[in-house]
Amino acid sequence: MRSEPAIDICGVTKEFTLSGTARSLKTAIIDSLKKGGAKKFCALDDVSFSVSKGETVGLIGANGAGKSTLLSIIARTVVPTSGCVRTRGAISSLLELGAGFHPDLTGRENIILYGSIMGIPRETMKKRFDAIVEFSGLANFIDQPVRFYSSGMYVRLGFAVAVQVDPDILLIDEVLAVGDADFQRKCLDKMAEFRRAGKSMLVISHDMHTIRQVADRIAYLDHGKLCGLGEPDEIATRYEQTSLKEFSSGISKEWGTGEARITDVTLMDSDGNNLSGTPKDQVLRILIKWSAEEKIEHPVFGFSINDENGNVVFGSNTQISGIDIPLIHGNGSILLTVNSSVLHSGRYLMSFSLHSRDHSCNYHRLDNHLPVLLFSNRDFDGICSLPTEWQIR
Repeated sequence: MRSEPAIDICGVTKEFTLSGTARSLKTAIIDSLKKGGAKKFCALDDVSFSVSKGETVGLIGANGAGKSTLLSIIARTVVPTSGCVRTRGAISSLLELGAGFHPDLTGRENIILYGSIMGIPRETMKKRFDAIVEFSGLANFIDQPVRFYSSGMYVRLGFAVAVQVDPDILLIDEVLAVGDADFQRKCLDKMAEFRRAGKSMLVISHDMHTIRQVADRIAYLDHGKLCGLGEPDEIATRYEQTSLKEFSSGISKEWGTGEARITDVTLMDSDGNNLSGTPKDQVLRILIKWSAEEKIEHPVFGFSINDENGNVVFGSNTQISGIDIPLIHGNGSILLTVNSSVLHSGRYLMSFSLHSRDHSCNYHRLDNHLPVLLFSNRDFDGICSLPTEWQIR
């Protein structure tokens, strides 16, 4: 049985009024008098769930799903149209880059200001000051106006202050993605410390690997509605599948002369079962089924992997791999296995082809046909991880 909720979200709906830009006072008044009034946008639609004391809940969804709006309502910087949020304990939040900081004040002054906003006495903030600066790593810049800070420095100071005021509830938006790898690890360690101390956290992230690690449960928002709440891997996988379908929608293309066709392309796991998510071992096993009404001599099966910007990351075929297929006729299949562990985490689209050996005839092509989401356990820059060796001399 879960402990008493730290956050109760009860039927929260938030509507925003949409208005045109560059309107005069006269047109604004006329629009308000028109039948039906101004257009409304529903950012949150009757959302209800709770966060227990000591629990970390991840909040996921596409851009515009209502995640940041919900956190702002919990932080009481936005008022819901209907419904209510009840919280128990002091709340600290890191909702957007530089929120709560005055650009003309120094880092030192902004730390004290944040404490005042939180209702923490000045003397108490002075005692915590050294710990905040040490965590942020900004000792050399703490007396500079924050308008000169980079985005990464903003995040460092903001997160350091948010956690060192020792809140009961911590709200974190995606701003952690701005920090470098070392600082992200530092933040994750601090969040783990918070969990052990029985603190409650609500964390927005688009990084499914991280959110699976830090969350006890995940809430999935879609166009303002709560469409999933539960075990991290289950909810994250559901979101990934939806995201991949939307990613590939409208850009796939099928063409060819038709003497032979690729009838089905299926991603499978190591046991040969259909796989709708991401392969845990980072190996893509793809069963390609084909059909040929007449004999096709020396056909070539090929594939390519594109990143989400359409750039070809890698491509090959049976001919390049030195595999000669004498002929195909009737129905059959071929298994393609690709070790994707060298690729960076991200969304990719795979294309498939069946063509003649001299490349003069494309029997069938499926462009941008199979979307895949990959996760890498390696830390590197760029698209792929190349074998690297260092020797100190």
